[in-house]
Amino acid sequence: MVTKLRTVPLLGLFAVLLVAATGCGGRSGNSAAASTGVLQVVAAENFWGSLASQLGGSRVHVTSVIRSPATDPHDYEPTAADARTVAGARMVIVNGIGYDPWAEKLIAANPVSGRIVLNVGDLVGIDPGGNPHRWYSPPDVQQVIDAIVQSYDKLDPKNSASFAHQRTRFETSGLAEYTHLISTIKRRYHGVPVGASESIFAPLAQALGLRLLTPPSFLKAISEGSEPTAADKTTIDRQIEDRQIRVWVYNSQNSTPDVNRITAAARKNGIPVTTITETLLPPSAGFQRWQSRQLEALAAALARGTR
Repeated sequence: MVTKLRTVPLLGLFAVLLVAATGCGGRSGNSAAASTGVLQVVAAENFWGSLASQLGGSRVHVTSVIRSPATDPHDYEPTAADARTVAGARMVIVNGIGYDPWAEKLIAANPVSGRIVLNVGDLVGIDPGGNPHRWYSPPDVQQVIDAIVQSYDKLDPKNSASFAHQRTRFETSGLAEYTHLISTIKRRYHGVPVGASESIFAPLAQALGLRLLTPPSFLKAISEGSEPTAADKTTIDRQIEDRQIRVWVYNSQNSTPDVNRITAAARKNGIPVTTITETLLPPSAGFQRWQSRQLEALAAALARGTR
């Protein structure tokens, strides 16, 4: 179960931001970075931060606000250090779509001339209320990669060749296993019926060509922390009892009583179970290795479930 981290209330954050904006205790690191020509980048979440860091190489310094697997990105309340970090950033990456409203408040409270704000939801065209888990959509990940490199070119045009080299190396080598696993699963298991505990898996299921049978209203309820309907729970129970799904996928960082009960029922009925997580696990993992490990586990579960 994801814990809710409580720190500085947002109502008190404007005082913190005023300190950051006036240069009291928040600009020294940024000044040092400016003297070395390194771009200061802040990512609200570490999955986007990992991409930004690998695409920038030594030309950027990326700070991710959400790093701990025990932190719920939806309800995070920023610290004074977060405010100072954002105040000194030349570029900020937020997920948007209602996923990290605290990050957008930090940015709005401390505007900086020339700073680039990359809002992933706006970039990929998902409105508030839509599925915010865009890092589980391979096409959207590619759009973010494109946008990050374009932003680096704009902020630091003299190092454009370096950013192009980083991008080529990342796409051809760093993402090789990730893209191979996606294409392999799509080819072998296209149309296989699966179930999932929440909407985080929906974009990936679509990209892989899997047939996600879990009611969308259940997926959204669990993701947003609301109570799923009795009808949805009955539908899922029937899907498991009748083995209508071949694999059950659940977010181990959001294990509600309903999810735990359904997961146990899937195991009891011989349905392979595999897990995914909301943020990098371990936190030190790069985006592609984290995702590849999960795809490997999913492929193994699909192989067992379709025997």
